[in-house]
Amino acid sequence: MIWRSCLVGWIQFVNNRIGVLNQKKCMKNRQQEWSRRNFIVKLTGAGAVLLLNPLMSWTTNEEDRVAKLVAKTIGIDTHNHIDVPLNTAELPGPKVDLLGEMKKSGLSAICMTFAVDYQKLTSPGEAYERFINGLDAMDLVLKSNHMQRALNDADIKIAHQKKQPIVIQSVEGAHFLEGKLERMGVAYSRGLRHLGLLHDSDASVPLGDVYTNPPQWSGLTAFGTDVIKECNKLGMLIDLTHCSNDAINAALKVSTTPMVISHTGLDTQLGNNAFMAKMMRPRLISKEQAKIVADAGGVIGVWTHLADTPLEYAQNIRAMVDVIGVDHVCMGTDTKLTPSYRPAGNFNPKPEQVQGKNNFDPGKKPIRIGERTNEAWQNQKSGFYYAVIDSMLQTGFTEDEIGKIGGGNYLRLFNAATAGH
Repeated sequence: MIWRSCLVGWIQFVNNRIGVLNQKKCMKNRQQEWSRRNFIVKLTGAGAVLLLNPLMSWTTNEEDRVAKLVAKTIGIDTHNHIDVPLNTAELPGPKVDLLGEMKKSGLSAICMTFAVDYQKLTSPGEAYERFINGLDAMDLVLKSNHMQRALNDADIKIAHQKKQPIVIQSVEGAHFLEGKLERMGVAYSRGLRHLGLLHDSDASVPLGDVYTNPPQWSGLTAFGTDVIKECNKLGMLIDLTHCSNDAINAALKVSTTPMVISHTGLDTQLGNNAFMAKMMRPRLISKEQAKIVADAGGVIGVWTHLADTPLEYAQNIRAMVDVIGVDHVCMGTDTKLTPSYRPAGNFNPKPEQVQGKNNFDPGKKPIRIGERTNEAWQNQKSGFYYAVIDSMLQTGFTEDEIGKIGGGNYLRLFNAATAGH
């Protein structure tokens, strides 16, 4: 019984000590809380707001970090359509605020592209005439916006240092050649430095198999091979988008410099829009084919299609990086910084494909989700590159990786193609 009485006494002693310690801790906490409140009262304006709202402080810091990365890195959209008139009677075309849209986007450069087969080609020489008209119209766009074409990677780096947006002249499809290889020299003299070998329709003198058309040429034609060799000779980067796998593999064997596929996505990343997924599926690349391109030193651009939000876009970039590595991925949106010059094709959007609720005004063309670069996603709050960097940070990319994907990887290929010319 004695030992039981001792045990009870010991327990009471311990409980009393705990009670005393808790009282002291409570008083200390109250003193700290009073000191904190007294300090906050003495703060004014933003200081008090940020201390009471730490989440707001975090948001401000993240915005600053994004802005610094936009300024630090060279952001390049490797496939951006700037619509211009292609027919002589329609020149010079409307004025567009390309400079303003680029500054809003945060991009340092775009591959400023157009295609001559938007409308069916019906007569010899028509493709070349449209090509020259397109370049003439783009000359005027650049002149009115006080902008220049980059002829090598040094031009891009200098423009970035001066905070001056710049463009890389591109064309989607070599239809303008019409079998005449000497026209490559004319194109080069006009500032073309990025050539999309194929587009939706076959050229009058075909260059190879288009991935959405039945195969006819087992990859490349003899003329397609000659064009690739001429690009290597002149100093022009080759874009293999729209090429079938056989055409890609044949081109990789011919070219002496690495090539880009500027706008595609993994065929495993189909998004949530069944209509878009069905339409885009033939235009996507498999993991196996993507590895073949990367192993040859190439770079693959991830487009914004099939991503409903910037975060989903960053996740699609992550999926591509996981397959081929961070040194072989870039951004190629296939969007438009400036307004459409005319309705594209016979696209009749469904309600779920249209932004907003009031876009079916009978007198207005509906706005397709993802058509404009700075409106690539519904309810987009910031310029394109700002939104992408923010989402890439959320996805776990490092600043170094963002620099590579944002533009560094494309610059490496552009330099390899144009250096010494």
